[in-house]
Amino acid sequence: MFGMGMPEIIIILVIALIVIGPKKLPELAKALGKGMSEFKKATQEIKGSLNVQEDFKEVKKDLVDSVTGLDKVDIVEESGSAGEKPPKYKDFDEMIEEYNKDVDPKKEEPLKNQQEKAPEKNADGQ
Repeated sequence: MFGMGMPEIIIILVIALIVIGPKKLPELAKALGKGMSEFKKATQEIKGSLNVQEDFKEVKKDLVDSVTGLDKVDIVEESGSAGEKPPKYKDFDEMIEEYNKDVDPKKEEPLKNQQEKAPEKNADGQ
């Protein structure tokens, strides 16, 4: 116990008996026993709270993993299923070019051709 052998404990008890006296020694032993039991209870409570904190850490980790997994699922759902074909157009310009090709030349001129013809004005500015 605490790295002390039986001879050291006997010497400490003899010194306590001489200093404190035979009348007060039992009261001191009771108080010491109560103090030790309170100390043990406090250490048990601390160990219990540490275990609870570890449980909270595990629950928090599981929750974060779950939420992260849900975010990945939401992203896949927003962009479509994983097996879906890639988008038809890479960017906005490709979409405009496709639109310009599809416009009926009899009804409307494609937007690109209108932009090219706009700078063609005569010298008078008309």
